[in-house]
Parts: sequence; C-alpha cells; structure tokens
Amino acid sequence: MRYSEMKAFEKERAARQARGQASERPLLLGAGKLIWWSVLLLVMLGLMLVGCASQAVYRDTGVAMTTQGKIDSGRYQGLWYEIARFPNSFEEGCVAVTAEYAQNPDGTIRVLNTCRQGTLDGPVEVAEGVATVTNADGDRLEVTFVPWLPFAKGDYWILATDYQVAVIGTPSGSVGWVLARSPSLPADKLAAALDVLAANGYDTAQIYLTPQAPR
Repeated sequence: MRYSEMKAFEKERAARQARGQASERPLLLGAGKLIWWSVLLLVMLGLMLVGCASQAVYRDTGVAMTTQGKIDSGRYQGLWYEIARFPNSFEEGCVAVTAEYAQNPDGTIRVLNTCRQGTLDGPVEVAEGVATVTNADGDRLEVTFVPWLPFAKGDYWILATDYQVAVIGTPSGSVGWVLARSPSLPADKLAAALDVLAANGYDTAQIYLTPQAPR
C-alpha cells in the first residue's frame, strides 16, 4: 500500500469507530449487507496478499543477514533523509522522503514517513506507523502502518549505523534503504553503505537514488 492508501484505511477505520461509539444501540446488519461486507473484506485481503506475493526480491536470501548489534535508541531517534531505496509499491513516485522516529510512552516507536509525490514541490503524503523492537540489541524491529491488521507488519533490520548514516534491510529482501541525517551523502559514504547491502546479499545495481531538495 502507498502512503495515501494507508492513510485512507486509517481514516475510514476511525470514522467507523466514531459512528459505533455515537450509537446507543448495537448496529445489526441485514444478511445482504453482512455478505457484502464479508466479500469486500475478502477482496481487500486478497489484493493485499497478491501485492505481497508479487513483491520483487533484491537480495540472495541464502546469504545470512548481519545486523548492527546494540543500538542506542536515543541516538537513533529523530529525523532521517532517505538517500536510496530498493523500489517498492508503497513509495511509488515518492521523492524527498524522510523518516522520523520518536519513543512512545509504551516503549514502541512512533514512525512518521513523509514524501512528495512526483517532484520536489509535489503534494505531500504522510504515513504514521508503529515500530516494535524484537530483539535484545534493538537492531531488529517490526513496523506496521495498519496496526488493526496483525499480519501487516514488515521487518526493519538495522544492518549498520553510526547514527549519521543507517543501512536498513529485511530478510525477505523485498525492501532496503540508505538513510542519512542530511539530504545528501558524500560518494565514499554512499559507497560504504552500498557495500553493507552487498555483503548482506543485495543486488545494489537495482537501488534507486532518492531525489532530495538541497538544504
């Protein structure tokens, strides 16, 4: 799903919840409406599963993936610029992409992704998600932008970071990113980040350099 689609799902879900809370009586669906909603849900789930199944794979999954090790979560939080990514459906047409991370009171991490569609001055799209740490070192996380669908989670593994540059991958090889604290990277630092991806089985010839507005 693209940013706009994820936001639409959340908006519709919030509207349904509001309507349900405003009602003093339980909503009883007729048989016809119940069947219609069941079919719609099955179609939506089918489309999502087809989308997942058709994702490109950019790494040799036979190569063991090595992550950073112990992460200082406080230093990792804040604003990152997307320097490069492997093409994916939910960022289709996105330029000037940023990701911002902040600690939630419950220990999860708030994820705020922003992009401009098409051009550096194109319309802004925003997606808000939640990341959960899945190991003791804090370098392996699961991220979801659709928390009400329990299977709609993606791996976010920090392969390497010095807190100025971060290299992100996933065991499936369907996504991968190079992030930085500034909108551009010197050639040697970008080359070092691509070397990390290559060492983890990625075909870096397929990476896309994300246009960013200069500061």
